[in-house]
Amino acid sequence: MRLLVTGGAGFIGANFVHQTVTRRPGVQVTVLDKLTYAGNRASLASIADRIEFVHGDIADTALVDRLVGGVDAVVHFAAESHNDNSLADPWPFIQTNIVGTYSLLQAVRRHQVRYHHISTDEVYGDLALDDPTAFSEVTPYNPSSPYSASKASSDMLVRSWVRSFGVRATLSNCSNNYGPFQHVEKFIPRQITNLIDDVRPRLYGAGHQVRDWIHVDDHNSAVWEILDRGRIGQTYLIGADGERDNKSVVQFILEAFGRDRDDFDHVTDRPGHDLRYAIDSTLLRTELGWEPEYRDFRKGLDATIEWYRDNESWWRPQKDATERAYVSAGEKVL
Repeated sequence: MRLLVTGGAGFIGANFVHQTVTRRPGVQVTVLDKLTYAGNRASLASIADRIEFVHGDIADTALVDRLVGGVDAVVHFAAESHNDNSLADPWPFIQTNIVGTYSLLQAVRRHQVRYHHISTDEVYGDLALDDPTAFSEVTPYNPSSPYSASKASSDMLVRSWVRSFGVRATLSNCSNNYGPFQHVEKFIPRQITNLIDDVRPRLYGAGHQVRDWIHVDDHNSAVWEILDRGRIGQTYLIGADGERDNKSVVQFILEAFGRDRDDFDHVTDRPGHDLRYAIDSTLLRTELGWEPEYRDFRKGLDATIEWYRDNESWWRPQKDATERAYVSAGEKVL
């Protein structure tokens, strides 16, 4: 099998490429990545001789057409994905997440190539903290930021290309990922790397926001199940029953470092911050038989902390610039 992975130098994509090379040695992997600030070729350094890497933009229609014409399937991870950045400047999110997806859809349509589209649970908006329900495949879309709106738009493009043009595509919407190779701007690695630097973790608002956490390896094993056996045109929600509020996650990390559970600072909350995400992955589990490996969130968190301790050379170049960006964006300790 010849596989094109877009965004394969980003967090989830790089882990997918590592998992594929390790578990499926017969798959020939080509990575297409623009190498924005969130893409890091060093994430693929240990397997560089086992893949083909192409530095390029998914909105480059000629490049995309050439690459798609030489593969059997495309897994589309490439995306602008930081909510704060989308509030400051929405255009890159429109260009990459909408125009880039259109470029890929036209190419897979032309070459009749199997396509899997990676999306997010943020397209559904948020749930009340006391709401017993969870997002499912039939939950109406209600995006609340330029990022989630652009991802919702890309999902709709995929569905319309399946229906109108017969593209062989599946979609997945996943809950919040954590694990190796995640940029230090993101919630969990920011707290971990702050503590490695003996800096108090920082928590948006009161920290009551709830996220449904999943280890990136579990996300990617589910993607392969869908790619192998998913029904064309079907959306699958990927989740590992990992609901935790942000304050509890910070406290888990503090405990892992031997620090007091209240040794953190509150900072000004983000505008329009979604309250709660929760995933119902029943369809994925019953239809395809998928189950997560990291059922214990703390076990996955401990493994992630160990990775960041052992791989300081990977994240250290990003750290100072990331913290300066938060200050420039107006983050203030309350």
